[in-house]
Amino acid sequence: MIDLRSDTVTQPTAAMRKAMANAEVGDDVYGDDPTVNRLQQRAAEMLGFEDALFTSSGTQANLLALMSHCERGDEYICGQLAHNYKYEAGGAAILGSIQPQPIANNADGSLPLTEVIAAIKPDDIHFARTKLLSLENTIGGKVLPQAYLAEAQQLAFYHGLKIHLDGARIANAAVAQGIRIADIAQHFDSVSVCLSKGLCAPVGSLLLGSEHFISRARRWRKMLGGGMRQAGILAAAAEIALTQQVERLADDHANAAALAAGLTEIDEIAAGVEVHTNMVFATVAEELVPLLVETLAEQGILISAAKRLRLVTHKDISAADITRVVAACKDFFAKLP
Repeated sequence: MIDLRSDTVTQPTAAMRKAMANAEVGDDVYGDDPTVNRLQQRAAEMLGFEDALFTSSGTQANLLALMSHCERGDEYICGQLAHNYKYEAGGAAILGSIQPQPIANNADGSLPLTEVIAAIKPDDIHFARTKLLSLENTIGGKVLPQAYLAEAQQLAFYHGLKIHLDGARIANAAVAQGIRIADIAQHFDSVSVCLSKGLCAPVGSLLLGSEHFISRARRWRKMLGGGMRQAGILAAAAEIALTQQVERLADDHANAAALAAGLTEIDEIAAGVEVHTNMVFATVAEELVPLLVETLAEQGILISAAKRLRLVTHKDISAADITRVVAACKDFFAKLP
């Protein structure tokens, strides 16, 4: 099976499975799990923060960040396409009583900083209190430039806001730019890092920030049911993801570029192909999409399709798989009446 639906479908490596089987564990709610503690300390050092917290998912890590930065009646500014606004079930509003203030994303995924400034509420009892600016890297596979992050950080500091990064694929952003993850993280008060996408851990994300911030987040994690007891079994795989799987992402980016190049050879979709890091987007005539998805599935190729096709490369997709996918797509369009 060639599964291009998402990099969340990655299987843990053999080294991860071995580490999980042999992990030294304790009760993490008591702070006694040595493998979790080692992961958190190592992540904090690696990304340049005082402390880190191992969480069950990126959604949980982002929610903890929002609830730790903001109080009831506060608001955070984010993009209309932001995962923690659009795809996380309204958790900040429902569970944290925190108001999102979404702004339309630019084509490159960034937020227009002039509009961010305009969205900051004055100190007035009629308005929610603006406390936080939240960005995402990568967003739709697109990397936010370092210069932009520096400008956003300066804006947040000048206006008295905290700044959070949903770093679901921050490692992809770092590899694409040839820099360290810490070089991106330095622009933020807090960062979430997903370990179960391209880094292929079976479960888990990290939230990083100051010692005080992580202390607040740990309390919220307990309230939300995120105390995972002998979580070292999962943290063992997560540590390998963070320390051994980052550089390998360059292979995923290369495979995505090869896939995009192959798809541009098909007249029916050539004009609508975009590639960013490990994601390829392709526009196909809407009436053909269901049949294409079905036809590829019959050949053992799974893809996601809405208004556009989204094809995501990852550890379990090889160069040979890319060749097979391109050939299957070419065959599909060649046989159309």
